[in-house]
Parts: sequence; structure tokens; C-alpha cells
Amino acid sequence: MVKALFTPRSIAVIGASRTPGKIGYVVLRNIKGYGFPGKVYPVNPQADEILGYKAYPSILDVPDEVDVAIVTVPADAVPKVMEECGRKGVKVAVIITSGFSEVGNVELENRIVETARKYGMRILGPNIFGYVYTPSSINATFGPLEVAKGNIALISQSGALGIALMGWTIMNEIGLSALLSVGNMADLDVAELSEYLADDPNTRVITIYLEGIKPGKGGEFVEKMRKVTLKKPVVVIKAGRSRRGAAAAASHTGSLAGSDNLYEAAFKQSGIIRAYTVEEMFDIARAFAAQPLPKGENTIIITNGGGVGVLATDAAEFNDVKLLEPSQELREKLKTTMPWFGSAKNPVDLTGQAVVDNYVKALRIAAESSEVDNIVILYCRTAVLDPRDLAKAIVELYEAEHIDKTTVAGFVGGEDTYEAIKYLNRHNIPAYPSPERAVYALSKMVWYRRYLEARRALPQA
Repeated sequence: MVKALFTPRSIAVIGASRTPGKIGYVVLRNIKGYGFPGKVYPVNPQADEILGYKAYPSILDVPDEVDVAIVTVPADAVPKVMEECGRKGVKVAVIITSGFSEVGNVELENRIVETARKYGMRILGPNIFGYVYTPSSINATFGPLEVAKGNIALISQSGALGIALMGWTIMNEIGLSALLSVGNMADLDVAELSEYLADDPNTRVITIYLEGIKPGKGGEFVEKMRKVTLKKPVVVIKAGRSRRGAAAAASHTGSLAGSDNLYEAAFKQSGIIRAYTVEEMFDIARAFAAQPLPKGENTIIITNGGGVGVLATDAAEFNDVKLLEPSQELREKLKTTMPWFGSAKNPVDLTGQAVVDNYVKALRIAAESSEVDNIVILYCRTAVLDPRDLAKAIVELYEAEHIDKTTVAGFVGGEDTYEAIKYLNRHNIPAYPSPERAVYALSKMVWYRRYLEARRALPQA
């Protein structure tokens, strides 16, 4: 049944509206505008046609099967709609409507869940902004129309934050495979959706904004997520860490925020990577989405600035990234890429005189060395080297020589440096505007490799 949410042949919008700005209008407009190729059925007893689609008074009047129903009617009308959806054979009801357990209306929420179970139907929501699955060209939200396609899945317990992140990911050129608003999690929850995404070939990493899990579900959450993290990395930002934040989370989605120490323990048991800011979560996800997992621990830093090299070295030590001690043979090779006053130790300092050729030679040597597992490329803006030229040369080298060593980049500078960062990211080399962010993202990939090795070494993973 969950699969129908991601690959429906038909979608009905119950509460579809002819009035621009209304949720029932925006959802239908986004389904159409994003190019969903299946059948679309607006349901509105007062309309004959909406946005070019024939409208129906009830879902029971739709002549064909309906896989997914998007429900936007008021809360008190939802039980009747759910009964009709069940009789129609709808597989998944996506209930955008709010006014359920998040405002204390637990009995109403329980009624719609009972109806769904009676008919073998699943519920996403209620109290959500809809969902996106880009491989099937589905944008069934009342958020922005455009969503960049990619291989990062985002599950959000907050509707407003999820909508905001739709725009934020576009601005930061982060591509999504899925964006799933879960709200009150009356039925489908974070763990079950993660289980599906763990086997989704279009998703490489799962990110989650979590306020809390339902009381009594902690053990099940850990058990399911332990299986998920064996297949895909999962990065979670947990809100409600403070006492007042926990109270706000409870009133927002009706979830039990609980002790942060309990969540921390659950994440560790499950193999979940914890992030503390939205930026951090996507920094980590970008690295997993673009690069292969590290094959080992030994990391080399290549830089044109001593200062950023030192900052990266500190970040590596603080985040448990092992910096390689290059052999004499490797140091001799690296010395050929720099002036006499450069350093072939680690960090490899090509000096401020470095041009494209110096970087390319050093990167080629690092890529070919059996001593090196991971590469951190650092750049400080200098008058002798345009960052955009360097970014293009790095991409050309990696593509021409099929370099598959885990690589991240930290570029520091102004507007042209930011353009170089965007260029690298577009070509699957995760790039960040500081050395610390690059090393931190790499550290989580190194940690995840260790986690997988430890789990797979156990008799029962």
C-alpha cells in the first residue's frame, strides 16, 4: 500500500477549489504544473470543471480506480470523506487538514484511523502540507511549484518548515527525490516511510526533521531505523531539545518530545547521524548524495593557504578524521607540485602562488596514491588563481580520470568563489564556503563507514 503513494496511477483532490490561493486550488495546480502523468480527479460538488479537469461531486462518482486521495476539506467533514475513500478502494489518503490531535482532538483522529484500518487504507498526516516524489513527477503540496530533482529524501514533521525548505533547497541547488510531510503521524510515521525509502533506488540519503515520536513507539522506532541505516545513511535534526522547545513541539504536532538524552541514545542505537541545524543536515546530506563512501580512514588536505589548512586540521582532529602521515615517497612526489617554500606534509600547502596546474598535479598524485583514501580540497581567493577556473579543472580531472576517492572542497572568498562552489556541487563534488564545514561533512561519512563495518562484523546485524 505504501508503494501506491510513490507510484500512483491516479490522484483525487477532495476539496479541490476554483479559487486561486485556496489550498484545494494550489494542490491541484501543483499536481498539474509539476507534470504528473497519471489521471487527476478534482472532487467538489459545486464544480463541473477545475483547471481543465472534469470535477466530481464525490469520490464515489469517479468512474475509475483512485490510488491516492488528497484531502483538504474541513476537519469535521474528514470522517465522511474517509468512509467514502474506503468504499472507493483508495490505497492512501493524504490528509492535509489540521484540527486533530495537535489541538487535543484525539477522538476525531482515532475515528479516521479506525475507518482507514477497516478498509486497509493508509494515511499520511493529518496536519500536513502534502508530499512530493520527483521521480514520479508528483508535487501534491500547497508549497512552491518548483522542486529540484535529486537523490536526497526529506521527511518533515513541520509543515511550515517543509514548505520553507522547498524554496531553500532550490536556492542552494539541493535536489530532492522526496519531500514527505508527516504532521501528526496518525498512521504512516517517520520509521515506516524511511523503510520504503531505504529500498528506493532514487534515494541515496534520508534526512528528517523530527519533533518527537508517539508515546510507546520508541522501541519500534529503534528496531526499524537500525534496519534502514544498514541500507542508507539517515540524518536527523531533532527539534524540541530545550524544555520550552519540547513544550512547543507537543502543542505543534501532538508528539512527545521527551528527554533529549533518550533521543540521543535512540539515534546512537539506530545508527542515525544527528545534525543540530538545517544547514548542517544538508551539508552532510550533500556529501552522501554526491560521493562514494570512504574506502578507508586516511585523509589528505590540499590547500593554497596555510590558515585554512590549519582550520581544516583542527576540524579533522575535533571530528575524528584521521589525517594521513605521507610516506617519504609520496612527499617527494608532492614537492614537485609546489615552489620550494611549500609544504608536502599534511596539509599539503601549495602556497598562495598556486595556479590550476599545481592543484591538478597534486590532486592526480593524491588520487593515484594507495596511501590516500579521502581528499579535502581547500582554496583561498588569490589574485593569481580564479576559483571558477580551478573548479572547472577539478571537475574535468575527476571526470576524465574517473576518480572515485571520497572528496569534499572548502572554498573561501567572494562572489566568484561562491560561483565556483555552485559549479562543483552541480558536478557532484560537495563544496562548502569554509574548511570546517567541508571536513565536518566528510567526518560523518567516515563515521558511517565505521558504523557499517561494526554492524556487519556482528553475528546478527
